[in-house]
Order: sequence, then structure tokens, then C-alpha cells
Amino acid sequence: MHGKIGCFNGSLGNLTNWQTLSRTWLKGPVEQGIGPQRRILLRYSVRIAEKIFGAISNGVGFLRRQQRDWKVSMMRSSISLFFYQMVLPYMSVYTRALGATGTQLGVVNSVGMGTGGLVGPLTGWLIDRIGVKRIYLSGVVLLAISYLIYGLAQGWVIIIIAMIAYWVGFGVSGHSCAVICGNSLASEERATAMSFCETFAAGILGIAAPMLGAWLVTAFGGVNISGIRPLFFISLAGIIATFFLILTHLSNRRWGRQNQSKVGFFKDFSEVLKKGHNLKQWLIISSVSDLPWVMVIPFTQPFAHEIKGADQYILGAMVTGFALIPLIVGIPAGRLADRIGRKKVIYLMIPFVWASSLLLVYAPNSVFLVAAGVLQGFMYTNSVITGAMTFELVPAEQMGRWLGMVRFCRLLLGAGGVYLGGVIWDTFGPQYVFLSVIGLDLFIRIPLLIRMPETLGLQAR
Repeated sequence: MHGKIGCFNGSLGNLTNWQTLSRTWLKGPVEQGIGPQRRILLRYSVRIAEKIFGAISNGVGFLRRQQRDWKVSMMRSSISLFFYQMVLPYMSVYTRALGATGTQLGVVNSVGMGTGGLVGPLTGWLIDRIGVKRIYLSGVVLLAISYLIYGLAQGWVIIIIAMIAYWVGFGVSGHSCAVICGNSLASEERATAMSFCETFAAGILGIAAPMLGAWLVTAFGGVNISGIRPLFFISLAGIIATFFLILTHLSNRRWGRQNQSKVGFFKDFSEVLKKGHNLKQWLIISSVSDLPWVMVIPFTQPFAHEIKGADQYILGAMVTGFALIPLIVGIPAGRLADRIGRKKVIYLMIPFVWASSLLLVYAPNSVFLVAAGVLQGFMYTNSVITGAMTFELVPAEQMGRWLGMVRFCRLLLGAGGVYLGGVIWDTFGPQYVFLSVIGLDLFIRIPLLIRMPETLGLQAR
């Protein structure tokens, strides 16, 4: 990756030389007596080209400054997310086709999230003690097992095991990735770098993945069990490839203390919580912030398919639309958060998340469904900025344990939230699953977030 980036940077040449060349080129037509309107058009064209090349040059320079482990982890998460977004439009539909009711779909996701949350503290403790790489690899193995079980499933009950493997694997690999991210990035570039990662993974790759999935589902027989099942085996092959990427390219670097042999499990965690009131408060805020995500995403595709009549192409287009927001807004939002603060950017994005739920519920046709999918992308971008705040509250040697506690609280509360979503679906009506998350934001998350200090520039000790 270093070699490719260096070569690309060299091929751009010096931006000053480009500016000199472009302005020299502009003088030729002017001396030949072309009209003033055309001169203005040429001048603006050159300025736009300068800005584009300047942005590319800055982006390449930004990447070259980052540590190798972050780049490797970014590549792994991007590939993994590509295959996840390929199957995402059909996972809940597949589970429903295997016989699950709305409540049972909630149970499947709830058990998976809850188990993932329970292992979070242990994952963080082990990362701080023995390093990231071995833990990272175990998480990727569990993801592969999850896709294998999905592909072989003959009934909805076995999906519970697949979902447990998925959430534990996703949690362990994501936890490892987050520790690398939190400890490898400078504070003044953290939100930008995280947004860059999500823009590439959830944006550029996320646009192609759902449409590839829609094409494959059509080729294999449509939105049914036999049409969806092959996607899981294709995703399995992709996850196996990421295992070898981590195995061969990630270093064995450790950020935790080297003399922890006499420190106990619970004492380690109590040490982290001694950092003060803000950590306890952030555990609540971070957990509540995840509720809209875990309550909306598992039910969006069944709602669009069963209630609104969306076919495989509309389901794929909704997830493709979802990817547009990280692609277009991700990096600018990260840069803005690095300048004006994390909380202000979060406040700016919350109304768009509400609009996505309202559009989904009241969509009169497929165009509005796709628009709702687009606006759901703000959930993703919002979670990236929230993640940047999480990293800035503790020093590097406590990052694994701190993220373990955060994951424990988020996923256990999320497990209750997604189960509640299933009950609401069957008891009150599917539309109330999406309307309820607006109330959670208005009456719980925003009041708590207002009380939380800004973390930009905070030096955790």
C-alpha cells in the first residue's frame, strides 16, 4: 500500500507546476482573441481543476502520514463491510422467509447483540494484555462461521447461532479495529481519518455492493430462500480473504502496559472508571445513541418489502442510497467536527435521521423508499463522530478496556431495544418501530448529550 500511494503521489507532480502549466495554457486562447465569455469559462475550469488536484494531493499526503496498521485495518473493514452491505438488504427478509415472526426476528437480533455485549469487556481486557492481532483474527473467524451457518440454515432457529457468531465476531473484530484507530490517529485528524475510512468503506464500496447483491439475487431466483442463500457463501469467501490480510500484514504492536501480570480483571476495569464522571455519563449517552440504529436497521428491509412492496432492486437501491451520505458527507463532516467540535456536528445531523424514519413510514412509492435509505446514511456518519468522542476520553493504555465497557453497555441496551422493536412490530404495528426512535432522541439522547462536555482537544490522562 505504501508503494502504491507513493507512486500515485509522484504521478500527480507538484501542484505549483500544475498551476503554472494551466495558467500558461489559458494565455494561449486569450492571445488568440477568443470572446470574453469563453475566457471566463476557461478561467473557472482551470480553477476547478486546481481544486480537484489539490484535494487529491492533500488526500494522498494525509494517507501517507497515517500508520501502516491503521491502513491495513481500514482495508480489512472496508472489504468486510462490502460483503455485509451486499447481504444486508436480505438478511432479515431471509430470516422471515425461514419462518420467523416480527417478535422472533427481534429475538434473533436481541440474543446476538446481547451475547456480543457480554464478551465486550473480556475482549478489551485481552487486547490490553496480549495485543490486538490474535484477538482481531479470532473475530474474523467468527464472522466467517456466521456466514457459513446462514448459508446452511434450514429454519429460523439456527439463525440465532449465526447471529451470535456474527455479533461476537463483529464486536471482536470491530473492537480490535477501534483500538488501532483510537491509538494510531492524532486527535486533530481523528474524525477526518475515521470519516475517510467510512467514506471509502460505506460510501464507495457501499454503492456497488447492494446492486451486486440485487443482481445476484435475481440471477439465483429472486427474493426468496434459494435466491438469497448463495450471497452468504460469497460473503464467506470474502471474509476468509480478510483473515489472511490481517495475518500477513498487521503488526504485533501493543499499547497496553507490559507489566500487567499481577493486575486482576475487575481491578483493571475499576482503574478505567476512576477517570471520572464523564466516563460514566458517556456510557449512557453512547448506549442510547445506538438505539435508533439497532431498532431501525433490522426492520427496514422487511418493512419496505412486506408493507411497501419493494422488490430486490428497490431493496438494493435503498442500501446503495444509504452509502451516498458517507461518500458525500463523511469527510466534510469529519473535517468540520475536527474544527468546530463533535457535538455541534452531531446536532446538525440528527434531523436528517428523523426525516429518514418519517419518509420510510409515509412513503407513497419506491422513490420515497430510496430517499429514506439515503437519509439513513446520516445514522452511519453520526456514529462515526460519536465514536471519535469515545476515543478521546481515556489514554491509549486503557483503550481496550474502555471500548469493552462501551460495547458491553451499548449492545446489552441494544439487545433490549431490538427485542422491543419486534414486540412493537407485532403488537402496535410496524410503523411505530420507526416513529419511536424519534422520541428516544428527543427525550433521552439529546438532553444527555447537551450535558456532556466537548471532547475535541481533550487530553485524556
